[in-house]
Formats: sequence, C-alpha cells, structure tokens
Amino acid sequence: MAGGNERWSARTRAIVAGRPSGQGQPMNVPIAPASMLGLEYAREDGTPTWAAFEAALGDLEGGDAVAFASGIATASAVLDAQRVGARVVVPRDSYAGTRSHFAHEQDAGRIEVVSVEPGDTGAWLDAAARADLLWLESPTNPSLHVTDIAAVAAAARELEHRPTVVVDNTFATPLGQQPLSLGADVVVHSATKFIGGHSDLLLGVAVAGDPERVTALRQARTRLGATPGALEAFLALRGLRTLPVRFAEASATAALLAQRLAEHPAVSRVRYPGQGAMLAFDVADAERADEVCRALQLVQHATSLGGVESTMERRAARPGDAHVAAGLLRLSVGLEDPEDLWADINRALCSVN
Repeated sequence: MAGGNERWSARTRAIVAGRPSGQGQPMNVPIAPASMLGLEYAREDGTPTWAAFEAALGDLEGGDAVAFASGIATASAVLDAQRVGARVVVPRDSYAGTRSHFAHEQDAGRIEVVSVEPGDTGAWLDAAARADLLWLESPTNPSLHVTDIAAVAAAARELEHRPTVVVDNTFATPLGQQPLSLGADVVVHSATKFIGGHSDLLLGVAVAGDPERVTALRQARTRLGATPGALEAFLALRGLRTLPVRFAEASATAALLAQRLAEHPAVSRVRYPGQGAMLAFDVADAERADEVCRALQLVQHATSLGGVESTMERRAARPGDAHVAAGLLRLSVGLEDPEDLWADINRALCSVN
C-alpha cells in the first residue's frame, strides 16, 4: 500500500497514506468482511481494510497504529501490558469512560489509580517517581485543561524504572499535536470522534513507535477479542481522508465562537486552548445550563463529539463527571455556517440571561 511522504503535508498524506499501490488497483481499499484470510483468522492478522486505516493514521501520528473495537478496548489493551498492582496516574479531569474503566480495574485489585491535576506539571513529575503508567489527556475532556506532554515525558525517561507515557490525543487529533514526537510511548484515540468524523462508527486506535510495544498491542487485541469491524475500519479511513479540512474549518469556527462567548454577559468563563474544535464555557449554574441546552435549535443536545454536526452538553449531569463545574457546557464545533451557529447559541444564552 502507498505510504506517506515526509515532503508532503499532513493534508496530502491523509489522502494518500494506506491507498493501494500499483496500476489497476482500486482507489480505496474495499471492505473485507472476512473472518478468515487463508489459514489465519482475521482477528489475528487483520484484514486489508484494517491495514489501510492503520497505515494512514500511523503515518499522521509518526508510528505504527493498531485498531480496536472501541476507545475503551484500546485502554484495556494498554493496561494489559501492566503488571498486577501497577500504579497508574491519570488526570483528575478526563474522559469519564476511561476513569470508570480504571476505577473498575482498581476495585478488582489489578491496578492502583492516582489522580493529579492535569495542568500541574510538578504533580505529574512527583507522581511519576512511583508510577508504572502515566496516562495523559491533553486537552482534557470536558474542561479543556492542557498538560505539558514534553516535560512529563522527558522526566519519565530520566527515571530508572521508566514509566510508560500514554497520551489520549482524541481532542487534539494528529493535526493538533503528535505526542510520539514529544516523547510519549503510546498515543490513543477514540476514532469514533474526529477521526471518523460522521457519528456513524465506534473504533479505537493506539499508535506506538517501538516495534515490541506494537506487537504487544496486537497480541492484546487478539486475546481481548477487541478487533474492529470491517465496515467500521472502512468508515474510519474514509473519515480520516477529510480530517484535515474538517478539522481546519471546525477549528476556525471554534476560535470565533470562543471569542464571542468570552464577551457574552451570560458567560462567566470560556475554556479554549487556542486550537482545535472543542471548547467549553460556564454559565451561572446547572439550571441555566440545562435551559440553554433545551433552547438550542441548530446545535444538537447530545453526548458525543467530533462529528460534522455541532453538539453541546452539560457534562456535570453525566455519570462520573460530578467534579465538573455545574454550569459548564461542552461544545463540539461542527461544520455548520459559523454565523448560524452563533445565532443559535446566542439566542439560547439570551433566553436564560
């Protein structure tokens, strides 16, 4: 299959990486709904559809990608490499599904979980001294905190026991940052979100630079039965092809909305890291936040993110996110006209101000 070329931009490589090579080949790798390929089960070696998606995303992240059935399945595979009783450090503000999974593993006696403030580099460095795994998420879901990935990764490399550094890059995407180049060992994504981009699939992926780590991830995928579906892999690759243009458009709109929200009298705080298509903002309290969500007409009141449609949600209302500010509204910016989005959000805010 065709790979990326370092002389080409990420936008170009997202189009060509993983494409079949050779004259007469299809422009896109066909869906391969096969449980067996010759003498091997597909769950062990994958299918051409998986391979094409993995080649393309790995090219953008700068490593070798391994696709999984979901983001949580990806997290399970990463944990699979840890010893029983391993100490895992996680950001206090992070994806509730990941924290719930880690809490379950802790309750079962498999790991010990330590939480730190995501933006407190000193806390990360202190925790790293006794950690086996550092699970970073930057920007965080839902409060958009940012962690100094390079500083944490550099500190981990200096430690004798060398804890594994994992970065959940779902919000930033490989277009916003490439954590492997910053020193991380593994990058994970919920490809359900921006990579797939159309709210029509569930898929996770891990990317690593070390061949032994990649092999371990593939073996864990087989043992855990966490293989992706053929259609999901096909859809994820199709979504990845347009990620650069989608992400650029949505990010530009997000920056515009963040600026206008910061000037709105009903908004007390805007949380936007300066790039990307995710932002959050605070209104006075939970009641007003719920009223804003109910008043929306264009923006969808929904829990997922990263699609072509904009979605908004009061995250503190969701299980596992009670720590989030009661009036915080998380907004995933899609591809609608920016002025239409602003008119909808502004009208909803003014209706409760």
